Amino acid sequence: MARGAPSPADLRVIRELAALGVVVTASQLESWRRAGLLPRHRRRGLGRGRGTVVDAVDPVVVESAAALARHLRQGRDRRLAVLEWFAEAGMPVRPEAVQVPEPPLGAVRQALVWVLERSVSHRLVKFARSAAGTGEEGQDALYATAGRLMTPRRGAANPALVRAALEAGEDVPVEAEGPDSRSMVHVVAAIGLGVEEVGAEALAEAFGAFGMFGMTAEDWAQMLGAAERGEGPPMDWGLLEQHADVVGPVKRASDEELLRARTVLVGLRGFYGLYVMHGLLMPDTPALAALRQRIDEWGMFPLLDHLIAFSPSPGQFAEAMAACLQPLFDGLYEVLMEQLSADSDIFRLPGDETGAVGFGEKWMRAMAELREGRQAVTRTAGPVDGPPE
Repeated sequence: MARGAPSPADLRVIRELAALGVVVTASQLESWRRAGLLPRHRRRGLGRGRGTVVDAVDPVVVESAAALARHLRQGRDRRLAVLEWFAEAGMPVRPEAVQVPEPPLGAVRQALVWVLERSVSHRLVKFARSAAGTGEEGQDALYATAGRLMTPRRGAANPALVRAALEAGEDVPVEAEGPDSRSMVHVVAAIGLGVEEVGAEALAEAFGAFGMFGMTAEDWAQMLGAAERGEGPPMDWGLLEQHADVVGPVKRASDEELLRARTVLVGLRGFYGLYVMHGLLMPDTPALAALRQRIDEWGMFPLLDHLIAFSPSPGQFAEAMAACLQPLFDGLYEVLMEQLSADSDIFRLPGDETGAVGFGEKWMRAMAELREGRQAVTRTAGPVDGPPE
C-alpha cells in the first residue's frame, strides 16, 4: 500500500458510512483520530516480525465517525460538534435503535470550558470584577456594557393559567416577561463590585424578577432587609460568588460528574416538558399532578424555565450543563425521580384500562374540541369590518 493511501480498515468504515448515507473521507477519519475524537482500529498481531492486522471494524468507530459527520460542517469549530455529539449520546433511544457512543470526555470538558469562557454571562462577570474599586464610573460602565450584551428574553406563561383560560374560552395569557437586563446585571454587579455596592433593594428586585423559589421582590426585600438589620439569619453572600464561577466547576468535574450533570439536564427537560404541557390541555393524572406539586414546592418552575431549552444551541447546552453540576438542580432531579418511582403511571387515567392509548385519545379530543370551538366563535362573529373610508 502506498504511503498516505487509506487503510483497508478505513475503506471499510467509509463504505459502511456510505451505506448509511454519510459521506466521509479517509483524511477526515485520520484528522479526527489525531484530534483524539475517533478510536483507533483494534489490531491483532500476526507474530514476530509479521506486523498487525485489523480483523473487523469496531462498530464504535463507525458510529463515532457518523456522529462527528452529522454535527460537523464546513468552517465550524470542532468543539461545537463535540458538544452536540455529547448531548445526542445522552438522549434515550428506541429499543431497536443504535445507541450513539460517547465522545471522549476529555474533549467534552475542553469544549464546555471553551464555550463557557466565551459566554455573555462569563464575560460580564469578568468585566464586573475588573470594575471593582472604580466607584460610580465603574458601575455606570458595567450597566452600559450589560445593556449592550444582554438581550431580553420571555419566559413561559404559567401553564395552570394558560389551561384555565383555554378551558374557559378566554384569551391565553401572553408569555411572562423574563428578567430584564437591569435586574440581571444587579446580580452580576454584586458578584464583581460587592453586595454592599449594589444594596439589598436592588438584589431583591433581581431575585424577584427571576422568580427564584416562588418569592416576589417584596418577599426578598423583607428577608434581605431583616438579615441586614440582624433580625434574621445572615446571608452567605459567598455562595453568590461561588455560583458565579461556571467555568471552574466544569474544569474540576470528574468524568462521572459530567455524565451525571447531563443525566440531570435530560431528566429535568422531560419533567419541565410535562409541566408545560399541562397548559396545553394534556389530560391530568394523579401522578402528573404530584410531579407538578414537587416542582411548585421547590419554587423551581421559573428557574427551570430559564434553564431549559428543547433545541439548545451549544452555548445554551454548556450553561445548562454547568448549572446541573450544582446540588440545587441535582437535588430537584432526585426528588422528581423518587416521586416518579412512587407513582409511575403518569399516562394512566383513573378508571381507564387503556393506559397511554386512552390518555392520548383524550388529549387529541380536547385539542379538537378547542379548535372546533374557536372556529365556531369565528364563524359566529363573522367578518370584521375594515376602517371607514
